[in-house]
Amino acid sequence: MYALVALVPFVLLATVMGLSWWEDRILPPPRREDPPVPVSTASATLPAASNPTPFKGH
Repeated sequence: MYALVALVPFVLLATVMGLSWWEDRILPPPRREDPPVPVSTASATLPAASNPTPFKGH
């Protein structure tokens, strides 16, 4: 019984390593997507008001 408990971590490690190998060797590589188009910061900001009025009472 103790041998079974002692072997469980090694079985789990072998399973993870086998799945990692399978992922690297058997599965096709992921499709490369086009990189996202960068957004210019000038168009993302709102234009400032030319003559802002202060709040009433200040």
